[in-house]
Amino acid sequence: MHVHAAPTGQGKTRRVLWFSMLATLLYVALTLVAGLRAHSLALLSEAGHNMSDFLALALSFVAVYFQNRPPTHKKTFGYQRAGVLAAFLNAATLILISLWIGIEAVHRLSAPVQVQPRLMMIVAAAGVLMNGVIAALLWGVARDVNLRSAFIHMAGDTLSTAAVIAGGFGILLTGQNWIDPALSIVIAALILWSSIDIVRETLNILLEGTPRGMALGKIRAGMESIEGVINVHDLHVWSLGSQSHALACHVQIDDIPPSESNCILLKINTLAKENFHIHHTTIQFEHVGCCQELDGCVVPVSEMAASAGHDHHHSHAGHAH
Repeated sequence: MHVHAAPTGQGKTRRVLWFSMLATLLYVALTLVAGLRAHSLALLSEAGHNMSDFLALALSFVAVYFQNRPPTHKKTFGYQRAGVLAAFLNAATLILISLWIGIEAVHRLSAPVQVQPRLMMIVAAAGVLMNGVIAALLWGVARDVNLRSAFIHMAGDTLSTAAVIAGGFGILLTGQNWIDPALSIVIAALILWSSIDIVRETLNILLEGTPRGMALGKIRAGMESIEGVINVHDLHVWSLGSQSHALACHVQIDDIPPSESNCILLKINTLAKENFHIHHTTIQFEHVGCCQELDGCVVPVSEMAASAGHDHHHSHAGHAH
């Protein structure tokens, strides 16, 4: 078990999230009151969207606290996936909100409601300023999928709120109230597009899929190119968190002294770290020509590896973290 100190930037990240939550909550109150007074679905959708942003920022804040806690005997990998889970919940919530906005906008297209474009534009201008500042602050600390999902929330808000200004100006010039629900559909599509990508990435991590951008074939080929490695099988690569990856595999080598096999292990771990950014590895060596007793029968290790599939109970020859 390894205990890691919290990153030095954690304090700054918490301060950014605290400020972002407070500013977002104040803007939610402003857009809700203004949306009701202006009869603007675009502003009301912004209030709903920003409320989801507040919840997203709160989840991110809690996740930052938990994912930097050290491992325990019950949580041997610590809480690295707390941020991933928060990002998944944030994105899933946004998908539901975008669908609600889209349905409501379609209803209003068939029966447009009179809106107050000037009030829309004033409130939206304040939103562009607030969301832009928060997005810039989050960009400076967005190093994992948790904070990146929060950044996407706020960057999307900046663009959609700017669109509300354009929509209010269009209504002011033309008097066409259908612009408001049409604008809401564009906002909903923007929210949906950004959220689906986060859901895909977080689900892949939670389901322990191969990390994005990694190919098992390249990893296996790199390991097998190391002198002394005969073949690599039962290779698994997954993510502990959005920036922390792990690898486990069986490596077949010649029947050599432990001191020589340790050199091979060192080269494998260096390759994994420098070429693929994998810092946690569990390597099981299998020696060609060695035999082990299994249920009273003497079986070569190579045959055991071929027939055992994924059901293995070997001691680990090497572990690096």
